[in-house]
Amino acid sequence: MKASVGSNPTPSAMTDMSNIHREAMQAALDEARLAFAQGDVPVGAVVLHNGEIIARRHNEREFAHDPTAHAEVLALRDASQKLGSWRLDECTLVVTLEPCVMCAGAAQSSRIGRLVYGAANFEAGATASLYNVMSDPRLGHNPPVEHGLLAEESAALLKEFFASKRS
Repeated sequence: MKASVGSNPTPSAMTDMSNIHREAMQAALDEARLAFAQGDVPVGAVVLHNGEIIARRHNEREFAHDPTAHAEVLALRDASQKLGSWRLDECTLVVTLEPCVMCAGAAQSSRIGRLVYGAANFEAGATASLYNVMSDPRLGHNPPVEHGLLAEESAALLKEFFASKRS
């Protein structure tokens, strides 16, 4: 199912999208668990196109020794390659943690159609918590942002990861 940006979907279409986003967040959480297993901050991201997952990635900064290897950036790159375009205006980015400035900028630059995230990021969040890159009218592209989807599960995984690092 595809809802166009700016449309007013019917209640049943909204429920369908909610279910699609929930399933996508579960996939993103699976990706986050892979990052955890590799010793990286457990963040996972998926990109949806026409309701189907076309890219799924997790943080790989430690694995790749790359400060830009955030789940969102990697998933956006993969989605662009799959679609043969840098413009992802018909896509939704679903991520377990509120994107940082770099990732919000990458999503905004990709012209992502929608952003859905789980846990708030009070230390580096750039879509609500500290900054709001996605709604800054000076940037010219302001996709809808939904937050809090499976936030408890996302936050619990992060807390477990950082507790394991401290012990």
